[in-house]
Amino acid sequence: MDDTSGSGNAGQHTLSVVIPVYQGERTLNALLEEVAVYAQPVITPGGHRMRITEVLLVHDNGPDGSAAVMRNLAEQYDFVRPVWLSRNFGQHPATLAGMASAGGDWIVTLDEDGQHNPADIVRMLDVALDQRAAVVYAKPTNEPPHGFARNLASRTAKRALAGSAGANGASAVEFQSFRLMLGEIGRSVAAYAGSGVYLDVAMGWVAGRVATCEVELRAEGDRPSGYSMRSLGSHFWRMVLSSGTKGLRLVSILGAVFAVVGFVLALFVVISRLSGSHFVVQGWASLMVALLLVGGAILFSLGIIAEYIGVAVNMAMGKPLYLIVSDPQDGPLGRVDPHESHVLSD
Repeated sequence: MDDTSGSGNAGQHTLSVVIPVYQGERTLNALLEEVAVYAQPVITPGGHRMRITEVLLVHDNGPDGSAAVMRNLAEQYDFVRPVWLSRNFGQHPATLAGMASAGGDWIVTLDEDGQHNPADIVRMLDVALDQRAAVVYAKPTNEPPHGFARNLASRTAKRALAGSAGANGASAVEFQSFRLMLGEIGRSVAAYAGSGVYLDVAMGWVAGRVATCEVELRAEGDRPSGYSMRSLGSHFWRMVLSSGTKGLRLVSILGAVFAVVGFVLALFVVISRLSGSHFVVQGWASLMVALLLVGGAILFSLGIIAEYIGVAVNMAMGKPLYLIVSDPQDGPLGRVDPHESHVLSD
């Protein structure tokens, strides 16, 4: 019998794979075939023993037939565990729900669309053990299979927010949904992360050393993206708000800048008067521009403050980040009366 209690070379490392499922009807079967290879004990290139002991498919109530596919996969593979959510919560809450339900020494999160290659997991584990890292992010060596504008916006957002993840190397990392982490770190983050808190920012608060592993992204499966530009913008803004008080600091900086500009202009006017120069602002155009700039800055600042208050209110109200339920098919909603079924068939 393999020793699954150790965490070094003498013991076998157990891995839990978390896959949030929204539109996985066409891609899950092929992805699980690849993952199943590592459901048996394997040796990594670095000489470490590992095995994927469970795959948690988190159903996020998408618009396709993913639920039926998940049930079939659970019957086909004994290591597949469906996790059912009460409604659609989004990718990050769904990922956290899977992390909270995982029991392995390590937790791996990857997307359902086949873009992430399960074969890279073994190298990510080697990086974690060689560098004593609590978290390892995939570092793509090629551009994601999206349009130029989306790739540029995504890359800029990740770089802008990388410093919010905390110390221990996290500031040099671009966040990715393909990641490996210590199981106790993942389960703890899933337990304390509140509503509106971005997963990777929350993990940066408590994780130790963070490392990266180079991977090559594959083409997405035959399915439409679940993200629009509007949802991506909302996603980015949530990262800003959950990263701490940097947004409020921006308000302070903005106020200081306008105060300095106002002081300089006032000083300029006073000096012009004392020196005998007849400096006159012509027309209303300059006044209107100044009012629009100051008014815009004030409204922008109030908007940021209101967003922070909204996040605080949601957390104070106890708004849940996700809710795990039983399989709807096994409950009252899935119960069909034989007579009703006969009537419907007619």
